[in-house]
Amino acid sequence: MPRPKEKSAQAQIVDAARKHFGQEVARVSAPGGENRSSFRLHLAERTVIATLRPNFRRTHLEAHVLTELGRHCSDLPQCLGVVGEIMFQSDVGKRRLNVEIAQVDGPAQLDLAAEAVAGIFRIHGAARQTELNEIMPHLGNNKDWVLNFVDAVDFLQGLGGISDQFDRIAAYERIDAPARQFVKWDCRSGNAAIGRDGKLRWFDFEYAGLRHGAEDIAWLIGDEAWPLAPQDMVDVVIDAFDPTCGIALPDYLDYLSVYLTFHAVQRLKLISKEAKKRGWLSKDRIRRYDDAGVHPEFAAQICRVGAYFSDQSELTAPLTPNFLEAQQGFETIAAQDAKRSA
Repeated sequence: MPRPKEKSAQAQIVDAARKHFGQEVARVSAPGGENRSSFRLHLAERTVIATLRPNFRRTHLEAHVLTELGRHCSDLPQCLGVVGEIMFQSDVGKRRLNVEIAQVDGPAQLDLAAEAVAGIFRIHGAARQTELNEIMPHLGNNKDWVLNFVDAVDFLQGLGGISDQFDRIAAYERIDAPARQFVKWDCRSGNAAIGRDGKLRWFDFEYAGLRHGAEDIAWLIGDEAWPLAPQDMVDVVIDAFDPTCGIALPDYLDYLSVYLTFHAVQRLKLISKEAKKRGWLSKDRIRRYDDAGVHPEFAAQICRVGAYFSDQSELTAPLTPNFLEAQQGFETIAAQDAKRSA
């Protein structure tokens, strides 16, 4: 006899939802695309998000994180329960921040940026009221991770060479930060949405753990599709900064600058790799599917971010000319593309 086929992820989710909520699922949609782990379930009077990840341990940890944080802040989804390997959570809305931020003007962009950053700080503050800062896994706390993160600067070698003034050992030591604070991780703007109530909430806590704390802000500013100027984002961070985090603001900003420098290199490497494989993509498509920023204007933006933040610290200032050269190159490509399509 042939073996019965295993149920698809969607079929498993629908069965679990029917039992968990006691009602039929009218329709299923995939907000992040069919190849993602989360689905939007349309019930009689509401929608919920169901997540079935390859690693059920991460799912259970994420559910615990949402439950604990949800006791102290409302800047994230509510965990609605776990059935086996499937987690149900409240639907935070269809209006993703990465799309919304591109559809408004300067002052409105700054308002959205302020909401996003304030939400991150509130989430961190909520974690300090729980045991999460003791039980969560430490992120990037081994030698290989630190080496890989900093050594990515070799990608800039073809852009004027790496200056002899760059102290790689000092960079390793600065990035090798103790795990002192909860971080959501992956705070790209595609991982936040605005609900029907007008509130911005962060979602996707799959990779949450402990590190310095500024990494979450770095993920947002270092999102190549994030259109705000880096100097404006520094003002936003200063305004929203929570002094109860246990780190003095000058040290926080210095670490943010150094970390963002290497984060920008990582994003630049990813963009270049994907551009070689797939060619340039449209900005609308990138935002719609929360894809890597494989567009010359987005590549120029991450170079702009890298140049600004590298220049804020003596440790990374020797890398600033590399970013500026790369930025100029991508701006030239963008201008040529615009001329061809005019």
